[in-house]
Amino acid sequence: MGIPAGRSEVAGGGVATVDMLTDRAALMREALVKSQSITDDMVSILGSFDHRLSALESAMLPVQTRTHAIRRAHQNIDKTLKGADVVLLQFDLSRQAEAKILKGPHEDLESYLQAIDQLRNNIQFFNNNKSFKSSDAVLNHTNKLLAKAISKLEEEFRQLLLSYSKPVNPERLFECLPSSDHQHKAAENLKYTTPTLIPPRILPLLHDLAEQMVRAGNKQQLQRIYRDTRSSVLEETLRKLGVEKLSNDDVQKMEWGVLEAKIRNWIHFMRIAVKLLFAGERKVCDQIFEGFNSLMDQSFAEVTARSVAVLLGFGVVITESKRSPEKLFGLLNMYETMIELHSEIEELFRGDTCNEIRESALGLTRRIAKTSQETFDDFEAAVEKDATKTFVADGTVHPLTRYVISYVKFLFDYQATLKILFQEFETVDESNSQLAAVTMKVMQALQNNLDVKSKQYKDPSQTHLFLMNNIHYMVRSLRRSEAKDLLRDDWVQRHRRIVQQHANQYKRVAWAKILQCLSAQGLTSSGGGSAVSAADGGNSSGVSRTIIKDRLKTFNVQFEDLHQRQCQWTVPDTELRESLKLAVGEVLLPAYRSFIKRFGALVESGKNPQKYIRFTPEDLEHMLGEFFEGKTVNEPKR
Repeated sequence: MGIPAGRSEVAGGGVATVDMLTDRAALMREALVKSQSITDDMVSILGSFDHRLSALESAMLPVQTRTHAIRRAHQNIDKTLKGADVVLLQFDLSRQAEAKILKGPHEDLESYLQAIDQLRNNIQFFNNNKSFKSSDAVLNHTNKLLAKAISKLEEEFRQLLLSYSKPVNPERLFECLPSSDHQHKAAENLKYTTPTLIPPRILPLLHDLAEQMVRAGNKQQLQRIYRDTRSSVLEETLRKLGVEKLSNDDVQKMEWGVLEAKIRNWIHFMRIAVKLLFAGERKVCDQIFEGFNSLMDQSFAEVTARSVAVLLGFGVVITESKRSPEKLFGLLNMYETMIELHSEIEELFRGDTCNEIRESALGLTRRIAKTSQETFDDFEAAVEKDATKTFVADGTVHPLTRYVISYVKFLFDYQATLKILFQEFETVDESNSQLAAVTMKVMQALQNNLDVKSKQYKDPSQTHLFLMNNIHYMVRSLRRSEAKDLLRDDWVQRHRRIVQQHANQYKRVAWAKILQCLSAQGLTSSGGGSAVSAADGGNSSGVSRTIIKDRLKTFNVQFEDLHQRQCQWTVPDTELRESLKLAVGEVLLPAYRSFIKRFGALVESGKNPQKYIRFTPEDLEHMLGEFFEGKTVNEPKR
């Protein structure tokens, strides 16, 4: 019974729910209908707005057009005003620049240069804006003003350069040389102080002026002013120093002593010119023309050209003058100087425009080398052909020998230079052997000449003494000099043997006859004279007293003659002189002692024995000690 009741409740609740959903659906339908109606109304309203806006836009279009036109007009006016301001500014700047230009550069050079830059800017501006009515007139006026400004600038450059370009006094240059404390150093290590030719504060001003002139196209005028001003100052400095231009005739007329002094001066002048003056000039030139390399090199070449020509010209004249042996050392000194300065000349005179000067310097170096070698060859020939009448009566070292040896020893002070010089004509490896070869050729030429001169002596023994003295002097002198290493020991040893040979020949020729007087040969009487036997007191059977007396008389005469003559002869080397005396004594004294011991009794037993035995061995030894001293002696007492 409970079940039906439950179903009735459920059914009732379901109906209510459906009704409620139905109501809600109806409400939603009604709301949608209203929304659609509102939407349609809005579309209608919006459509009305669109129509109105189109009408408004049509009405505003003329106004907008006019507004845009006005805006563009304003922009054009602004642009025109700004353009006018720029033009007016250019006119204003041009007036300011003109005022500075008319005032001139002397008072305020920096402002003057700025004014020139401004004029150039104005010209560029009006060239780029030729649409302006007055641009041509402005350009014409500004160009004229610029030309006038550059003309004043050129004059300012000339005056400023001239004001600070003064010849340098020699005393100031000497102060720039290495101090005497450093003179012992090698030439390349010496410190030279480059002089200040133009104050450093002036150089930037000159550079700015030069730069403006180059920009204005006045490069040639700039070079001319610089060349004329600086070259004349440089030449005057060298004249004050003592540099002079000499011709061939001037040199030919000079005594060697005068010319030698001029060569020494030239060497001094060359060092001063290259290391001080040209170096200083190069520094000035580089700073003034900085940024213009070709102009820098060309201007330096033009400034120094005449001065270099005068200096190198002296060297050329010397090489062209008549060659003589004494000039060789002057030439070698000149050659050394050119070699020493070569790298500095190459550095200072760099660039194509300086090529001619570099070639001239190198050409002179080669000419000096060639002339030096020719002079050396002439010296060798002159030594061999020397025909001076100088006769050394005492047989001592001939002046020619002393001169040649002194010459050769002096040459070896230039050994390093000669090696370089020979390399001009020989390979590097042959330069040493070349120097040795020419030295030995000179030595041989001297020996050949001495052989001729030795024939002047009537006494053959003095011929050998003369040759002994001279060749010994050659050997001793060169052995103690740097020539020894170059000539090698075999040359020294060979010539020592020659000296000994002449010493032996002297002994043989000078003393052979007198030693024959002391010989036992031929003492036996062949009849007519008295012979003394051992029983008569003689110690040699059958010896003729008369022959003994004759032998002793002959010995006395010959020895006194030798003593008188050979005391006047000279062996200048003490060691050689004493050894020669000793060698003679070692032969003569034993022979004399033996002869007196054996045969003296034959004379002493007769009348006037002192007439025949005039000398004791000690007397002879003492008198031998007076030989080769080169002095006149009195006759010995009888």
